[in-house]
Amino acid sequence: MKPFMDKDFMLTNETAKKLYHEYSAKMPIIDYHCHLVPKQMLDDEPFENITQIFLGGDHYKWRYMRSCGLDEKYMTGDAPAKEKFLAFCGALQYAIGNPLYHWTHLELQRYFGINDVVTSETAEKIWDEANRVIKETKMSPSKLINDSNVEVICTTDDPADSLEYHIAIKEKGHIKASVRPTLRPDFALNVDKETFVPYIKRLSGVVGRELPTFDDLVAALYERIDFFNENGCRVSDHALDGAPYKEMTDEEVNAVYVKAAAGGTVTFDEAEGYKLKLLQKLAAKYHELGWAMQLHMGALRNNNSSMYKKLGADTGFDSINDYNIAEGLSKMLNSMNEKNELPRTILYTLNPKDNYVLATMLGNFQSSECAGKIQFGSGWWFNDQRDGMLEQMKALGNLGALCKFVGMLTDSRSFLSYTRHEYFRRIMCNLLGTWVENGEFPQDYKTLGKIVEDISYNNAKVYFGF
Repeated sequence: MKPFMDKDFMLTNETAKKLYHEYSAKMPIIDYHCHLVPKQMLDDEPFENITQIFLGGDHYKWRYMRSCGLDEKYMTGDAPAKEKFLAFCGALQYAIGNPLYHWTHLELQRYFGINDVVTSETAEKIWDEANRVIKETKMSPSKLINDSNVEVICTTDDPADSLEYHIAIKEKGHIKASVRPTLRPDFALNVDKETFVPYIKRLSGVVGRELPTFDDLVAALYERIDFFNENGCRVSDHALDGAPYKEMTDEEVNAVYVKAAAGGTVTFDEAEGYKLKLLQKLAAKYHELGWAMQLHMGALRNNNSSMYKKLGADTGFDSINDYNIAEGLSKMLNSMNEKNELPRTILYTLNPKDNYVLATMLGNFQSSECAGKIQFGSGWWFNDQRDGMLEQMKALGNLGALCKFVGMLTDSRSFLSYTRHEYFRRIMCNLLGTWVENGEFPQDYKTLGKIVEDISYNNAKVYFGF
């Protein structure tokens, strides 16, 4: 029987061990998509206790704790910090099959030097030891980032954001990694949501003029994109319900915009036409600047209306949707490609039923302007676990160029989540090592080592132009 989570954790053969320890482990981290808060990074306040780091804002853990029947006071409520941590440990003890079990133990090992197995019996000891480390090392966001060999961090930011914290972080120089913004214009895109009218007013205030027409909106967004570009942005991000494709004339789209900006209700088809046109306009600008465009598809959000009213979004009440995305996505990408305005694009699906849809979609629009121009994004959100990552990589290997894959991201609000890159790299090396050990690929470490180092780091660095 293998030891629990030792140095060869997840590595089941000798080839995998060599690939991970000699090639992958040493590579820096490029975290090209996360939800870390720039102000937190700038303020760099030392953490108070392990609960603040482990459970603050972590809806993955909250969902599991709710499934174990724990009271909401231990997740988002007012229970004392120690009680929350002890409750979490008592639940985690039985989390067999859940990636939280591995993530938590990796975090304890790498950042706190704690190798104890988490149980209700060890929870008090872990609480004391972790808090001692936090206090003695003055553990803060910058310390965790600097200790994790992180080279680039891309946050998630609205076009109306001032980027003042990114600018100040660079000036302060306390974080070794390059902290860059990511443009996420969802509020401008979601013409059918109640947030649209107040957002247009906000954006208007930022650019200092009214935005009476669709063209005015596009001009305002272009202005903000240029500002983001000047401050190191190399990537955008879009959360799409499905893959919108509804052809409309410029006049029709403008009419939809004018109606929505005045507080009117738009139909589904009107919203689809508007979203397609705005995505096309944005894609053209991204292509001009050499940015990458991320499209996240397949989430069903805020399902529990009573808890949404109480806690708001991103609190653990989202799940997987089952859109049919193939035809709409194909037409959308093709419409951009026809005008030579299709940027580097990363496609993510939350529903693994679409793995082969996306993995085959890539080949339709690849280009010599960039190796792996159209990417199949890593296992995302509910697929951010061993089986999800394996299925994504196997689909890409079967149907595309796994060797050009830009690899892992944290997609997290936690400063401890860099261990997810380690988790991914171990799984990736074991997959490749297994193919070699099965006689399916030569044991040529010059070639294998390059593939592993490229997926771990090099591909992302080149792809995003960092």
